[in-house]
Amino acid sequence: MLRKLFSYFVPVTIYKTNSAVSKSLEITWNNGELVLDSQNTNYSYGSLQRILRKGLKYIGFERIRSFNSILVLGVAGGSVIKTLVDEIKYTGSIIGVEIDENIIQMANHYFQLNQITNLQIIHDDAFEFVLKTKAQYDLIIIDIFQDTNMPNFLFEDFFINRINSLLNTNGFILFNTMVINKKDEERNLLYKSKFGGNYSLRMYPKVETHNELFTIKKLA
Repeated sequence: MLRKLFSYFVPVTIYKTNSAVSKSLEITWNNGELVLDSQNTNYSYGSLQRILRKGLKYIGFERIRSFNSILVLGVAGGSVIKTLVDEIKYTGSIIGVEIDENIIQMANHYFQLNQITNLQIIHDDAFEFVLKTKAQYDLIIIDIFQDTNMPNFLFEDFFINRINSLLNTNGFILFNTMVINKKDEERNLLYKSKFGGNYSLRMYPKVETHNELFTIKKLA
């Protein structure tokens, strides 16, 4: 495939569209792999897959294989789901929630997410979904961006408390954040301070330069 070979020298865009939620979206061959990008950042595969894989490795692949249920808030192209299924060999239930219908269509067409038998993708707003769901989860992955911006609700007490209530004891939250200025640093420090004695929190700064990961274990 010529476009794949050329991509080792220069990125080759093969599809581009506009979205009411994410604005510009494009599928690109980059260094021999298909990636999904917004206007200013990588949405799936490429650097983002490396970032979230590190977070999953911090939790432990063997531990993840023992989980019964995983919730992914912010599916995009599904790179973290592919890591769970293809590399970790996770066979339990995966629920993916994605607000952008255009992205769901692209993920199914270019990355074949609709062929993953233990995955259910729900077209919904993450905030609305966590209000409605009555299920409990062993791992909740939060990876929600609008280009380089993160919605404010992710850091508000109501959402944090609701997420915590959906997490099983000894379960984990993996939260991917972007830190590009001092305000973002202060926001993350405030977020860190919201978890007390019933939680074990670790923060991993400067993952792929601008990302900061949180792993949070619910102890009781």
